[in-house]
Amino acid sequence: MELKQKGSEANVGGFKQLMVTMKWTTAADFDLSAAYETKEGKQGLIYFGELGDLNAFPFMQLSGDEGVGDKGGNNEETMRITKLDDMKYVWILCWDYGKVKDGSAARFKDSDVSLMVIDDKGTAHGVKLDTGDMGNVALIATIDNSSPIGAKLVNASKAGTLKGLKTLDDLMGIIKS
Repeated sequence: MELKQKGSEANVGGFKQLMVTMKWTTAADFDLSAAYETKEGKQGLIYFGELGDLNAFPFMQLSGDEGVGDKGGNNEETMRITKLDDMKYVWILCWDYGKVKDGSAARFKDSDVSLMVIDDKGTAHGVKLDTGDMGNVALIATIDNSSPIGAKLVNASKAGTLKGLKTLDDLMGIIKS
């Protein structure tokens, strides 16, 4: 199922594991990351500086860092999520590392960033970044686990601008705006 437009959604409840894969060939140092908020209100971030853990909280882990130094080619970063029970929201993000460092606009519009979310049943959900907004951080998708019915994957397609990765609050300002 392809979530092409901002606001389109799919149910992803009842899984044992989700695999989130971001691919791009553009010569840019894009980074896959995930911010989260637990049902108790605790917030955190999984990114190249904090890869996470599949066997302990937050039950999310990033594969590593690709495209370093604006390297083009078959770049791919993968994040696995093995448990959503304690999570209220997981926000799947992409940022353009070099542009975040200096606070300038990213190259999303000229890139081929694609996101695929696959559950353990093999159901694949492609999420297309659907924003013309300028910025160097893109919120691509939200996993909304706030309903007792189960989790939903939503194409969020929203961009914002950071100058440096100083605090989680700065990132949350973009997510929740």
